Amino acid sequence: MDTWQRRTLIYLVGLAGVILGFAVAYDYGMSAFESEPREFLHSLQVVVETFTTTGFGSDAPWESTGMRLLVIAMDITGVVLIFLALPVLLFPLFEEAIETNAPTTVERDLEDHVVICQFTPRGETLVTELESWDVDYVIIEPDSDRADDIYEEGYHVIHADPQSVEGLEEARLTDARALVADASDQVNTSIVLTAREVDEHVRTVSVVEEPDRAKYHDLAGADHVLSPRQLLGESLASKVTTGVSTTLGDSIEVGEDFDIAELPIHRGSELVGTTLAESGIREETGVNIIGAWFRGQFVSPPSPDAELDGSTVLLASGTARQLESLKSMTLSSVRGFRRGETVIVGYGEVGQTIAEDLQTARVPHTILDRQEKDGVDVVGDATEPEDLRAAGVEDARTVILALSEDTDTEFATLVIRDLNPEVEVIARAEETENVTKMYRAGADYVLSLATVSGRMLASTILEDENVISMDQQVEIIRVDAGDLAGTTLGEADVRSRTGCTVLALERNGTVLTDLGPDVRIQYGDSIVIAGTDAGVTRFKQLY
Repeated sequence: MDTWQRRTLIYLVGLAGVILGFAVAYDYGMSAFESEPREFLHSLQVVVETFTTTGFGSDAPWESTGMRLLVIAMDITGVVLIFLALPVLLFPLFEEAIETNAPTTVERDLEDHVVICQFTPRGETLVTELESWDVDYVIIEPDSDRADDIYEEGYHVIHADPQSVEGLEEARLTDARALVADASDQVNTSIVLTAREVDEHVRTVSVVEEPDRAKYHDLAGADHVLSPRQLLGESLASKVTTGVSTTLGDSIEVGEDFDIAELPIHRGSELVGTTLAESGIREETGVNIIGAWFRGQFVSPPSPDAELDGSTVLLASGTARQLESLKSMTLSSVRGFRRGETVIVGYGEVGQTIAEDLQTARVPHTILDRQEKDGVDVVGDATEPEDLRAAGVEDARTVILALSEDTDTEFATLVIRDLNPEVEVIARAEETENVTKMYRAGADYVLSLATVSGRMLASTILEDENVISMDQQVEIIRVDAGDLAGTTLGEADVRSRTGCTVLALERNGTVLTDLGPDVRIQYGDSIVIAGTDAGVTRFKQLY
């Protein structure tokens, strides 16, 4: 029995008791006070007429004070019971009638889709990526209220149990291209085992929170086991160990000497305070600026009037020599290329991964953590100035915040910025919605776990497409010239029309990367473009 049914039963039983009570009182009152005895059934009829406001004219008026008070009490009680019935009984019925309930099975024929078992913040990034590549999906959500909320937000979701054969069959798993298990570690293994029971050949991707449990996901039959926190640590460490975070290389084979670089502008760089047009980046280095992050917001292509500061991260393409020239411009003119001390705050899974990568790159670092354990140099609280001083924050060049609580990260950023205004603060965010607050607190670079893991899942599932990086909203694709054949790059005006940047042309086995507006696209050419999810979609629609 659900809540509404239980409340209805209680209300009806109570209503019947009140009516019978008043009927007995009325029957007694007519005999005792009015000297006009009535049959009990007549007294009951008068009470029902009173409660339903249909009247009681046959017995009015009453002469005695006792009966008048009784009738007044009956009138008030009847009105109260009527108004009580509205929120208790009628309103829930109306809400149930108009509310949108998630279906329990897919409402349309699906093929080559992705089945996502439970919806998490990283699932939002995954869904965005799938939609940009026109890949269908269906979310299986076991919680009915959560499923209804997701359905009302416009996602393709069904209310079912992903650990049951019936639930996966309702999602048409046998026709799917892949299944993503994105619940807890234990539930994910159960989902993978059930998926193998439904279809032994479907690709399964399982997310593991604790890396030491990955082997059990393998034993359950998962084709891919992903550890988002490990990748997050590697991505954060890459901001210190190298400026070139992603190369096209073997994955897309544009050319032997052609890279994509993500380069943060350091505090103290000659670029700080200039606009993109004033910076002279294109003239001095020859690189192509594909996009840029301004306080965590990615813009592609960036406006020539956009001002560069210590929180700006440039995404550029060019030869290794060109990118090295740009890298020298982004570094601090005071500190130059010297690798200063790096302080890692937090030594959980993410912090340990960062430390391992810095150790491999031979970057000196100090580790601060609340608990005393192997590898920790300073035991202390990240929000306490004295503990941060003991870790060397005042003299550090970079501080990497690998804390699991976003509120601690935000507060620690404020303290660190007060202790050392020139230090570079690289931070981890557990929740995507807190990224903006961390930038406001003074962080130079913030990476969201949900974003990293979501794009990690996307790149695993979309194995035929190239997702440039787990922490970026940029994609690289190669397409035939199509409708652009016969036009020059200037006439095509791809960048202003779609927001995408033409990186290279492939012609008769030769890759052309030195492109100007007068270069004419020929029939048979292949074009390599870079852009955001939305930009790539616009490019596909136009050309």
